[in-house]
Amino acid sequence: MCLIAFAWQIHPRWRLLLAGNRDEFHARPSAPLARWNDLPIIGGRDLEAGGTWLGITETGRCCVVTNVRDPRDPQQGASRGLLATDFLAGVNDAPTHAQSLLATATDYRPFNLLTFDTDHGFYIGNRPEARAQLIEPGVHGLSNADFNTPWPKTKALMNRLQAWLDAGHEVDFAPLFRALANEERAPDEVLPDTGVGVERERWLSSAFIRGEQYGTRASTIVAIGYDGRALIVEQRFGPNGRFQGQTELPVGWVSAA
Repeated sequence: MCLIAFAWQIHPRWRLLLAGNRDEFHARPSAPLARWNDLPIIGGRDLEAGGTWLGITETGRCCVVTNVRDPRDPQQGASRGLLATDFLAGVNDAPTHAQSLLATATDYRPFNLLTFDTDHGFYIGNRPEARAQLIEPGVHGLSNADFNTPWPKTKALMNRLQAWLDAGHEVDFAPLFRALANEERAPDEVLPDTGVGVERERWLSSAFIRGEQYGTRASTIVAIGYDGRALIVEQRFGPNGRFQGQTELPVGWVSAA
């Protein structure tokens, strides 16, 4: 993923409500949202490295990963997508997993990771050093920088999510998909400087990235309820933002509690 906003433990129905965009090269092979046959994961799948950028499970776990935008940092190490797969298919709760991952976090390519179980949420990152942070209830955002870094598109999506919450929505996700489809670019004076040049910063400053070779591949909403019911909806896009379909999967997991 490259842009995420989520509400954690503050919605009356949804324990976790998450909206995010995955930006990637269009040539990279990917499978759409589905239940995996070989692992207890529900999500899209990177067919090149075998992992996922976002997934959930029938037992109420969720995991999302982004890269860190810094062309000066070599992209060396294990695939980031395997971090999500390992958590979703694992048995450790989020706190135990976070502490364990700190020991090996630097073995992976630059990453930001969000992990959620039925009680806890964690942010784990490995740049500039390995660290883990408990996520407090509230609205949060993440892009290709540190957790809650106020990049313009991150703040804009967080504000749209807060407006959705204030309006009392439960299952009308259309306003969130419209927010993820926003192509408005940020003014130059508020652009981040990540070392890619001002033209590319402008292009990457909108929520939805439209391009022939690279752009937004998927927009996804995840809603996991306190009552043991969940819903994940994925919209997919091809080169130049061409719509390629939508998948919606209800999940009826039963809490062990």
